[in-house]
Amino acid sequence: MSISKEHIELIKAGNKVAFDQLFLEYYSYLCNYAFQFLHEKDGAEEVVQDMFFHLWEKRESLEIKSSVKSYLFQSVKNRCLTLLKHVSVREAYKTHNQENITYQEQQITELEGELATMIEVAVNELPEERQKVFRLNRYEGLKYKEIAQHLGISVKTVEGQMSKALKFLREELQEYLPLFLIVLYQMKK
Repeated sequence: MSISKEHIELIKAGNKVAFDQLFLEYYSYLCNYAFQFLHEKDGAEEVVQDMFFHLWEKRESLEIKSSVKSYLFQSVKNRCLTLLKHVSVREAYKTHNQENITYQEQQITELEGELATMIEVAVNELPEERQKVFRLNRYEGLKYKEIAQHLGISVKTVEGQMSKALKFLREELQEYLPLFLIVLYQMKK
């Protein structure tokens, strides 16, 4: 490796041939060095290419007080350590977020269970015929006409029973409405 400080002066002046020589002279050595930190070929090459890109971009203000070789290797080392630090912070953040999401999902599941229990208790308080109409509509998905045929009653009777059932449930579960809204809001996220 024979790049001198005079060579760097040519690069500072914008000499592309001198820069290409520097790149060709050190690129593979620097990639191998970066690989020792990152243990990933693509990542090592990216770090080295990025270092050369910034070297060219900042060439006019380039100050190398040690040898060119030391400067390049130290630059690559610093970039690798910075990258590893960022990866570590990202992983810690991702882990924290995953734990938080899991906790929220658990809370929502518990709230949904409590709400389902409260609704079932309230439905059980309905008169038997009204319960049947409500369950056939809400749990089995039957339309009013199908319920009327199934139970041998008129569609108007089904409508009346559903209206009374829903009114009763709204009144009975009124204090749990905020809980219900929280569950709905969380489910939409």
